Amino acid sequence: MKEALSPNPVRQEDILAQLAKARQELSTLFEISNAMRKTLALDEILYIILTGVTSHSGLGFNRAILLLADASNQYLEGVMGIGPDNGEEARRIWGLIDGRRMDLDDLVNAYGHSRQALNRSAFYNLVKSLRVSLQDPDASMLAKAFAEAMPFHIRKENREQFPDDPLLKVFSSDEFVVVPLKARDACIGLIVADNIFTHRSITNDDIRVLTVFANQAGMAIENSKLYERALVRAHKDALTGLWNHGYFQRVLEDELYVAKEQCAYMSVIMLDIDDFKNYNDTWGHQKGDEILVRLSGVLVDSSRKIDWVCRYGGEEFTIILPKASRRDACIIAERVRANVENFRFATEPDHPIQRLTVSVGVASFPEDGNTKSELIKAADQALYQAKAQGKNRVVSAGPPLP
Repeated sequence: MKEALSPNPVRQEDILAQLAKARQELSTLFEISNAMRKTLALDEILYIILTGVTSHSGLGFNRAILLLADASNQYLEGVMGIGPDNGEEARRIWGLIDGRRMDLDDLVNAYGHSRQALNRSAFYNLVKSLRVSLQDPDASMLAKAFAEAMPFHIRKENREQFPDDPLLKVFSSDEFVVVPLKARDACIGLIVADNIFTHRSITNDDIRVLTVFANQAGMAIENSKLYERALVRAHKDALTGLWNHGYFQRVLEDELYVAKEQCAYMSVIMLDIDDFKNYNDTWGHQKGDEILVRLSGVLVDSSRKIDWVCRYGGEEFTIILPKASRRDACIIAERVRANVENFRFATEPDHPIQRLTVSVGVASFPEDGNTKSELIKAADQALYQAKAQGKNRVVSAGPPLP
């Protein structure tokens, strides 16, 4: 008796095609995972993840964004987005990549040069403005996807359930996919991707591969955060909680590089507590340490959020001010000086010294120096001039401001 033949026999060609596709998927995932292992810096990890999602040698989506939950899991915040702002730019970028035969490694290695263009991207800045509450899982697509920690395939017919969803301000295409980023079985964020320019349909295979990749990406992000927390502890001053001297040197070099690249201003403030040796000699170093801790709080409160407040050593402190001209820096320095003078430091009612003062020196790029050492020297000299002129004052390097 003959066996019944299957109505749809599996052809050898189909099996070979599926094997070739699986091999290509594994190769792609391996290349992206290998790239993520090359760094622990969070911004680079995020860039590698989204480049892997959007590059022609990666998963091949047109655009992708990445959102992370805040520390309390109250909000999802857009942290990075990669993709052209319009179709014309998409064709130009893809043509450039093809013309230069750039693979994933080339794109990742170009991050240092791509960072400024990324910051100027309208799409990137839209993503950075995205903040979605996680309080009500049914209130938005992203909150629902985060709560369920499952991939969501959004099409025109099911996106109408969320007509005013904040995600649609960024992803206005008719079809996109949302996949969870997981670390240790917990959802830490989401990746959203679409094909707004090529209009290529998103298949189940696309979602499956993106989900597998997102699981790897979630662990890479978690490892990066652990590394950054350890790095912060290593670079914080144990007494004051400010950045320490070594980190000051590193950040100053980085900010100076950015200022040169962007043809922007940058300034440095150096300050020293007036007559602090006498205070320590009279009241002891333990009381002196209490003063240093309180002063650190005044400095942080008097600075901008983008500034780097550091303990230079002993009773000397520094503040790095990105994008601050000499005039801006002098205004901030004067605010610091006045706030210190007006702050009541001592807590004991019988303490004779309720207030302290500081002398402050200011130096700015490019007027007062073109290198890290030149700026430090100029700020230090200005500080000593402030001391020589009677203390409790701000002196700027270079000629007086008009």
